[in-house]
Amino acid sequence: MRTGSITRKTEETDIAVSVNLDGTGTYKVDTGIGFLDHMIEQFSRHSLIDIECRVKGDLHVDQHHTTEDSAIALGQAISQALGDKKGITRYGHTYSPMDEALSRVALDISGRPVLIWKAAFTQPRLGEMDTEMFEHWFQSISQAAGITLHIESLYGSNNHHIIEGIYKGFARAMRQAISIDPRKADAVPSTKGILGG
Repeated sequence: MRTGSITRKTEETDIAVSVNLDGTGTYKVDTGIGFLDHMIEQFSRHSLIDIECRVKGDLHVDQHHTTEDSAIALGQAISQALGDKKGITRYGHTYSPMDEALSRVALDISGRPVLIWKAAFTQPRLGEMDTEMFEHWFQSISQAAGITLHIESLYGSNNHHIIEGIYKGFARAMRQAISIDPRKADAVPSTKGILGG
């Protein structure tokens, strides 16, 4: 079983995250931000990664630290679970429709974290979550997990549909990328023999 577990405590947040990459998409998420919970739950359900994520953050200040640190801890747990990355498919991509909205996500578990973000929102908040924090969440998980991640909202008018489509697309692309290729299950998918540092 490819599992990872991270605890992270700072003056701003207290976090415990665990993942099982070979799960069934079960989740238990409590970040204190309802809409963020909903998005991480969507990621779990559609990636089939089991996720437990508990965050106690300084929400009396704002959402920044909770959002950022939840993504860092989740990315670190995924990286830990991937280990030496032997046998993984490595690449994943998807088009993700959500009613009138369509997004495209492509990623490479390369060990070289990069985020290319082409999405915008027409309202400052969804539920109680600041929409400017979505890009930062993806930036943080990309850095922590070592993912080259390209996200693009191709079109859409409903802000909820746009971001939910993006999270579901990220989940489906991750599901592809972390899957084991039975033809090369004993090898790291790189001519270098390693992925990342």
